[in-house]
Order: sequence, then C-alpha cells, then structure tokens
Amino acid sequence: MHAGLHGRGALFDTGPPGLVPRLVGLRPHQMRATPLEHAGTPPLLVLAGGHGLGKTAVLEELWHAYQEDTRKGEALGHTPLALVDCADPRFAEPPGGQGAESWSPLWQALLVVAEQLTHPVKAAGRVAFPRLMSGLVAVIAGDWRHADSARIRRELERILLLNEGNARLTHFASRWAGKVAAKVVAAASNQDPFVAAAIEATLESLTEGFVRRRQLKESTWYRSYPNAGGNAKRGLILLSAHFRAGGTSREHAERYLVRALLADLADAYAGRMSHLTRLGRPLVLLDNAGAGPGPGLLDAVLRDRAEGMADQVVFVAAVRGTGRPPLRNAVRRTLPDVARRTAWEPGTSPSSRALVVTLTPLSADDTLHIVGAVCEGAEVPPRLPHAVHRLTGGNPLGIDLLARTARQHPGRAGSLASLLTARVVLTEDQPDDGRPAHLELLDRLVPADHLDELTVLAAAHDHDSACALAAALLPDDVGPSRVRALEALLADEGLPAAPGHFVGDPFVRALLLLRLHHRPADHGKWRETHETLIRHYTPEDTGDGTPPPTTADTRHRLYHELALGDTESAVAHLRDTFTVLDPRDWLDTLCFLTSAPYFHAHDATGQDFAGHDDRRAAVALGRADSAVRPPPGADPALHLRVRRLLHAAWQAADPLVLPDPDVCDRLRFELERLSDLRPAGNELLWRASRDWPANALAGRPLCTPRAGAGPGDADTPEGDA
Repeated sequence: MHAGLHGRGALFDTGPPGLVPRLVGLRPHQMRATPLEHAGTPPLLVLAGGHGLGKTAVLEELWHAYQEDTRKGEALGHTPLALVDCADPRFAEPPGGQGAESWSPLWQALLVVAEQLTHPVKAAGRVAFPRLMSGLVAVIAGDWRHADSARIRRELERILLLNEGNARLTHFASRWAGKVAAKVVAAASNQDPFVAAAIEATLESLTEGFVRRRQLKESTWYRSYPNAGGNAKRGLILLSAHFRAGGTSREHAERYLVRALLADLADAYAGRMSHLTRLGRPLVLLDNAGAGPGPGLLDAVLRDRAEGMADQVVFVAAVRGTGRPPLRNAVRRTLPDVARRTAWEPGTSPSSRALVVTLTPLSADDTLHIVGAVCEGAEVPPRLPHAVHRLTGGNPLGIDLLARTARQHPGRAGSLASLLTARVVLTEDQPDDGRPAHLELLDRLVPADHLDELTVLAAAHDHDSACALAAALLPDDVGPSRVRALEALLADEGLPAAPGHFVGDPFVRALLLLRLHHRPADHGKWRETHETLIRHYTPEDTGDGTPPPTTADTRHRLYHELALGDTESAVAHLRDTFTVLDPRDWLDTLCFLTSAPYFHAHDATGQDFAGHDDRRAAVALGRADSAVRPPPGADPALHLRVRRLLHAAWQAADPLVLPDPDVCDRLRFELERLSDLRPAGNELLWRASRDWPANALAGRPLCTPRAGAGPGDADTPEGDA
C-alpha cells in the first residue's frame, strides 16, 4: 500500500487479501492470483463518505496497484483498468462542434472508459470494443449532416480505435475513418439518410478486415435491439433515434450502450484461447460518481445485473454521503466489516446489487504516523498529533495539510489556529507563497458557491437560529426555504449532522468560524453574527407577561457572549446554579459553554489587542485573581474558583489549542475542590476532575461522566452540546 495511505488496509491488504483483491482476483502490485470471494457477478463497490476522507486517494492507489511501469517508461496493466473522474469538465458539455442531441455525459464516459480499457495488459492481448464502437458511431452520426469531412474523420478515428485489438494495425483505423467519412459526406450531399449511411459504413468496417474473423459475429449484436426485427442496421438506427429523442428514450439507449461495453469485455474473457482468462477481472474506477455520467452508469449496471445479465467487471465508485436514492437498498458495511469477507447477498432490487462501504476517519495512531512522517526533521511540539487528531476528527485531508503547514512553519506549531492562518505551499512549482491553510481546506471541504452563506450560518445551532442570522446578515433571497436547502446540501455532501449545530461536522465548523472571524480584518462580521444570536436567545420584555427565557435560551446566550470574550455572565450563572442544579446538569452546562469558539482577545470595538494573546491560561492559573472584585453578596472564593474553572475548561476543550499541562492540572484541582462543596454530587465532580484533564491531554473531547462509571468512561455532552 502507498506509504501515505493509512487506515485503509481492509481494502488493500495482501495477506490475507483485502476486499478489492478478493473482488478482482489479483493481489495489488503483484501478478499473483487470489481466490474470488464472489465467483459470480461481483457487487458494485461504492466507497462513501464526506469530503477529505480519502476516496480519491483510494482510487488512485488502486490505479497504481494494478499496473507497473515498463523499462520504456510506459504503464502496463495487470488487468484491464480505467479511472474516470465523473466531475471532470469534459463531461459537463459537448466538445467543440458536437451537438447536444447526439451527446451526453454517459456517452462521453463510455468512450473514455473504453479507451483506457484498450491499453496494453501484461501477458495478455488488448480488449476490443466492436459492439460499443458501433453504438457510439450510430449516436454521433446524427450530428454529422452539417459537419465537414475533417471533423467526421477525426471523431470516427477516435471511436474506431476502440475496436483495434492489435496495436500494430492502428493505421487501419485511420484508413477506415477516411472511408466512412467519405460515405457520410456523400450521403449528406445527396440528401440520403446520413445516419443509415454512417451505420452501414461502420458495419462494413467490421466485415472487411478491420477486425479478426472471430469478431464478425459481434457486428450483428444489435439484431436483438427492441423492434430491430433481427436486423443489426435497423437496431443501430433505432438506438440513434432513441438517443436523440432525449428523456427516458435516451436513458434506454444509454443503458444499451453500457450493455455493449460489458458484452465486449465478457467476450474478451471468453473462449479457451483467450489470454485474458489468466488475469484478474477488469477494474473500472469512478471518482465523484454522484456527478455527471456517474448515476446513469451505475443505474444501468445495477439494473442489468438485477435482471440476470451477469458480468465480471469490478466497478469501484466513490460518492459523497451514504443516503443517495439510487443506493437506497444497498448492503452497507464499514471498513472493518469487509477486511476478511463482505457477507454480501443481493436482494431483488437493483440497488441491492451494490455494496456501500463507508470510509471511516483515521485513528489517533494513524494521525501520529502521518504527522511524524511529514514533519520528520522539523521541531514541532510532541502534542501536535493529538491536537491535530482532535481538531480534524481523523479527516485525512485535514491531517495531511496541517502536517505540511507545521513542517513549513514549525514556529507556529504551538497553536493550530496559528497554523490554519499560515500560508501553505502545496506544490514545489506553486508560483507564490501559498494561501492560508484554512482557506485551502475549505476549498476542498465546502461547496464554493455556498461558502459565504455557510460561513455565517456555521455559528447557528438549528434552523430557527440560522433563519435569524440569514434575515439579519445575508442577502434578502436567503430565506427559510434557502436555509433548509443548505441543510439538505450539507447532508448530500456527506457532512454529518449533530444536535445543537447547524454545521454538524466539528472540523468544518471550526474552519468556517475561523474564516468568519477574519472577514473583515476588524472582525466586524464576527461581532455582528454573535450579537444577532444573543438577541435571538434573549426574549424581549414587552410587559405583557412574556415568559422568561428557557434554560436552553440562557445557555445559548451565554455561549455567544463567551464567543465575544464576555465571561462575566457565564461565571455568574455557573456560580449561582452550582448549589441549585443537579451536578450532572451543571457539568453539562459547563461543557456546552466551554465549547464556544475562542479567538485572540479584542477590545470593546472588536479591534485586536497587541500580541493576540490567549488570556484564558492566565485567568485559569489564578494570575488575574487580584484584579477581580466579586459582586456584592456572592461568595468570593466560589466566584473565583468558578471563574478559574471556566477558563481552564474553555482552553482545555478548545480544538485549536494544544493542551497545556499546567492548565489541565488546574482543571483537575478546581473540579476536585468543587466536589468537596457538593457532597451529593461528589462522585460526578470528582470523576470529571480525573477524566477531563486526561481527555484534554490525549486530544479527546470533554464529556460529562456517568454516575458510577469507571475512569475514562463518559457520556457525550447532552442537550445542545
């Protein structure tokens, strides 16, 4: 497996073989066979997950795993192999000169896939595609009436090469392209049926020596096209007409073209004399398969397999998210589930023929190895890998880019916020000094056309608070329906939902909030956003019996006051409720409040203080106690203890800060002393005094312990946290 690809051994392992080797029948990077797990038609493998989880990296690794470089520097496949990015711009619109009636993203994708599958294979002959070639010509011929001879010849030659199984005879493609082009031009000038003329010339090319004799039968394959009446030429004419008709008629024609591709591949593996019987199954890799030609291609393959049309092609498709409708009934597994066997059995529906494997985040150990490898030789803090893993949640893209930034800016590696705002150079030939790391990550993790909206809405907790932000800070066309559309977009992009946050993914949310903080330079948008939410969670007193704010409203208001650096109300609330609230509810409130984002301190107008210092450590360690005057009637000792605890927990929980052992020790000390003040809640408070510092130092979130739980056994924070 590639040195930079961690945590994906279930797909690539050789001993015992991982999932893909068991489907292909070949060990990666080796010309050694391995038993097939599904000797019949294999499942269509779908790798699912959000942005940055390494789906593209997995497909690229598979591409390299089943080919090798020859001494002449050419790539030689171990088995027929194709890799296509369905989001590639070439699938967005027809190439210059080609009309939309005779073109579709799927038509283009089949041409690209087949071209790659014809590349040389080690110890085997090339694959030829006479059926697909005939179908593609029939479709494009509908666009040639007003085309010149040069264009027809150029397009024909590319398609006819799909049928050339012998590299030494490629000159025949050029010869027959010229011959067919001449016939089509003559037909157009004589007002003859030019589609029929092109099809007839193509069929002649199949019978006049362009292919081996044993392929002559393939020219008649379209006899079985519906309503063709056993006439291959009529079948191709009907195929062309259905394609040009668009809608469901085009989908029918496209499905037949996919079937032609699979039939040609099956024929290449058939017969005693086929050299390909000694190789693995053909492997087709589809990146971003939810875009462009991807859905149509997957649907055609799944439907034919469900109807009993078996094939031996291994499709591996990468999609964002896991709940796409075409995969509703797919068998679903995680990576560990498929390390040794899939336990896959298809049902009756087409989508049950798919096996969806969710790519899980990388482990803390994987993060440690990646950061260590990238930063080798650079002096970075030893706790950097733990902090990177906590921030990214194991997102491979985030881990790699943060590690690169730390290597380029080791002096900033003591703070992830500082690293994320540093400029990172991604390639050696990059023309400038790079862009801030957080912007590079957002380019890859968030749809660009919705970045500005999501930057503001990242501060929201639910639909209502998002609508309040949209009404106050976003353009007039961003109303409740647009907000719901953005919620659906996040789900489609594979970003997980989380109670209490409009943007559920903590890593993406942290990046968006960092961008919000720096837009503009005086942090005005940051202040406007949180002030808007403070008003949203503060009911107006109209004097007509307006109900008091709920506990949840109070918590949210204090959360956003903390985000603006105002800690007095949060300290007062925690102090006054310490002896009133159930200890568990009090700890939950503390957990929620200290999850508020913190950036370097500002004055009352939002301007930066000199030095951009994080003042939480000084407060947590008691260095600022002398300047504090507790309010009249408050217990001074309890007030100062709660104040120190709030700042210690706030810094310890901050994913943008490397854990500070001194602050963590103070966190332990303050919780331990508070546990003595609440005999009834002594167990929970004392357990938190042990768990929270350990979790912070290990790069784990702070969670409220369960009553009676052992060390390190905690719940996820409840409610809005």
